[in-house]
Amino acid sequence: MNHAVLSFACFYLLEALFLDSVFASEVKSHSLGVDIISLNGKWQLLNSNSSVSLSAEVPGCVHTALQRQGFISDPYYRFNDLAYRWISLDNWTYTTSFSVPTHVREKEKAVLVFEGVDTISTISLNGVTIGKTDNMFRRYDFEVTGLLKDKENILQVWIMSAVTYASQKSNAHTEYRVPPDCPPPVQKGECHVNFIRKAQSSFSWDWGPSFPTLGIWKGVQLEVFNTLRVLSFTTVPKYDSAHSSWNVDVELFLDVVVASKGLVLLSIPLLHSEEFQLSLSPGQSRKSFVFQVNQSVSLWWPFGHGEQPLYDLKMDMNLEGGETFNAQRKVAFRTVELIQEPIPSSPGLSFYFRINGKPIFLKGSNWIPVHAFQDQVTTDMITILLQSAQKANMNALRVWGGGVYEQGIFYSLCDMYGIMIWQDFMFACALYPTEKDFIQTVREEVTQQVRRLKSHPSVVIWSGNNENEAAIATDWFNITVAERPLYVKDYVKLYVENIRDIVLQEDSTRPFLVSSPTNGVESEKEGWVAQDPYDPHYGDTHYYSYYKDCWDWTAFPRTRFASEYGFQSWPSLSTLSKVSVSSDWDFSSNFSSHRQHHEDGNQQMLKQAELHYILPNSTDPVQKYRDTIYITQVMQAQCVKIQTEFYRRSRSDIVEGKGHTMGTLYWQLNDIWQGPSWSSVEFGGKWKMLHYWATDFYAPILSMGVEDKGDLLMYAVSDSHSEQHNVKAKVKLYSWSSFDAVCSFESNVTTIKAGGSTLVFQKPISALLTQCGNCTRRSCIVTFHLSSPEGQMISPHNHIFLSSPRHAEGLQKPNITFTVKDAGIMQNFVVTLYCSFPAVYVWLDVDDIPGDFNVNGFLMLSKNSSVTFGAWRPTTAEEITANLHITSLRDVY
Repeated sequence: MNHAVLSFACFYLLEALFLDSVFASEVKSHSLGVDIISLNGKWQLLNSNSSVSLSAEVPGCVHTALQRQGFISDPYYRFNDLAYRWISLDNWTYTTSFSVPTHVREKEKAVLVFEGVDTISTISLNGVTIGKTDNMFRRYDFEVTGLLKDKENILQVWIMSAVTYASQKSNAHTEYRVPPDCPPPVQKGECHVNFIRKAQSSFSWDWGPSFPTLGIWKGVQLEVFNTLRVLSFTTVPKYDSAHSSWNVDVELFLDVVVASKGLVLLSIPLLHSEEFQLSLSPGQSRKSFVFQVNQSVSLWWPFGHGEQPLYDLKMDMNLEGGETFNAQRKVAFRTVELIQEPIPSSPGLSFYFRINGKPIFLKGSNWIPVHAFQDQVTTDMITILLQSAQKANMNALRVWGGGVYEQGIFYSLCDMYGIMIWQDFMFACALYPTEKDFIQTVREEVTQQVRRLKSHPSVVIWSGNNENEAAIATDWFNITVAERPLYVKDYVKLYVENIRDIVLQEDSTRPFLVSSPTNGVESEKEGWVAQDPYDPHYGDTHYYSYYKDCWDWTAFPRTRFASEYGFQSWPSLSTLSKVSVSSDWDFSSNFSSHRQHHEDGNQQMLKQAELHYILPNSTDPVQKYRDTIYITQVMQAQCVKIQTEFYRRSRSDIVEGKGHTMGTLYWQLNDIWQGPSWSSVEFGGKWKMLHYWATDFYAPILSMGVEDKGDLLMYAVSDSHSEQHNVKAKVKLYSWSSFDAVCSFESNVTTIKAGGSTLVFQKPISALLTQCGNCTRRSCIVTFHLSSPEGQMISPHNHIFLSSPRHAEGLQKPNITFTVKDAGIMQNFVVTLYCSFPAVYVWLDVDDIPGDFNVNGFLMLSKNSSVTFGAWRPTTAEEITANLHITSLRDVY
């Protein structure tokens, strides 16, 4: 497993060292000639009948303001998502006042800039309506020249209930229905979210609550100027293969009042600088410059494949009238291609990413909103999640299309960490209207977001929507054959004729997919909606199966790219206890039912677990609840491990025309609240067992074992582009009743393929057991790893069960005890475990002490074993000792 433990002290030391650099990845700018007055801070907030009046922070939302002022308690607590439904059904008004100095007010143009309003609003300044908003993903600029007063200016933002608005828009759409109308009842959600440009999951999802937020969720400022202001500044490196050199396409988007001339100096220190003439006419202006870099540069690589060098590109604009504008942002040099081409011995097409000319296997997960209330998402929360992803050897995340386009720090950190981003546009699991006003606001949303994000090297692909091609193709919404062409036409109009068209105009450096899953270019040939978007011969697939035995790897689709798959589990009791009371701690409680938003989810978890494990049967109800949480996490980790290892092994395989898998993004990385979900990291940052296991099954060199037709097969998988490794497979069989290996085997030296999967060991299981003598399928377990010919271990330890653990013979309660000592390194602690018998799925839980272990959920085949815990805040050995719970499989029954 990954032995890098990040301590609290080291974490914040590193943060202090690099955060300046991170924020520089976004545009840092200074302008002489533009006065900017921030209107962030305290506003007044009022509901529709004036019965609720309070002070509210901007940026912020109504729920957060009400909680901070004591009007409501934690919205996540118990059943408060239902109790506080009234908040989203009301209309609210934000009001503030501000003054503008005379010398500022006398300038030629004044613009009020709203970076983000959630969502439907009417905005007035000094009693005059200056504009409306209908899209939380857009920035809105309203000219207010001539409306500013000498002293007090009153700015008011009236926000309409998103639920009411969505219902009204749906009711007005009488020509034909635009499904789905409402989410499944189990989600306790609101209806018609597809009619409003807002986080689709805010009306509910199968892993999260319904909180249709209202508020001014991003900053507000007044910009006043005489000549011009810069709206955005983008930098996109492009490789010129004809000359084997790099250019940087630099674009300036400007709002010009007075025709102007000047010079623009672009420079990358130590590499190159170049000066350009600038001539501007009044109005909205877009200026492009090609900045040639004639020297060699260091390439940006995904994590695990090289470094992530980021260069400073500086822009200095000097106008003839004396005004200046200075800006800089980070740039990185890399190419990205999505390869869809014929594969020998296989119908269909490949589907893989090539970065800097090298094929890259994407290893990662899917990212959902970090919080239902976006104003509560902090840099620390994002940083911990992204560091957790990187520590699990991930190199990619998919920003899923039912949430939000993430804040700038997210993409800047991904640039630094080498985490590639598959960026969905915010459409998910629904059909959408295509009226003129809806299309227009979407076009502006897409244009703004592409311009905002295209300078980030971490963003490697745009995708139009989540599962909407599949929704039409597989008839999720009971559309008749006669009606289908109408919906396909709407689908093409929205995603192809508008979103795709804008993306191709704005960014020629990245691939664009219309949907996920999709058959890619094959879907295009079939009119953009393929007959079977889940066809494993093309594109990417989403696959979920909760009642089939997840240990049966033959049931998984041998796909080109697995962009969604997963299993649910419950978060730890320490996470749940923050929003529950002890009477809730039962799987049959109202709370457990209420928190589960996936139909039959709790039963699916237990049914899947019961296939291979004896379910907890403690007579202590709280212990049984804790043990049941544990068994769901065991099940989830084992199921996702088996499926992921199958996909990694399939990168070199073509079986019955299927295979050549080149990506695994399990569902999902993070949680939006404290509840059951598919996540590997709980709300608050605590790792589930799955996340610990991901550090192994995403290791750069991995050994894996499977049973196939009675044979035990072991494979070595390598991510390396060129380095070949000579390895031996070392195999041992252990009895459940002894710490001594019953027997051991060693393969011949095998050269494993770079960037591929290689069979390194094969033996009939019957012969293996016969040679061992004292082993049966039920009494023994097989462990293995890869080593160099000299004996150096080069892959994580792994193991395979020869029968279900529920049938294990000789597995006894291990009677684990422990001691905790300070490791002598800041906030690192050594936990030494002692046991009487071998133990499986050994799980260490320190309740609310934030941090991570270097190994967890492991197989313990020795009388004592040491584990390191790295705390993310100051703690002591005594506190850890008092809070540490240790569980193994045999302890729960």
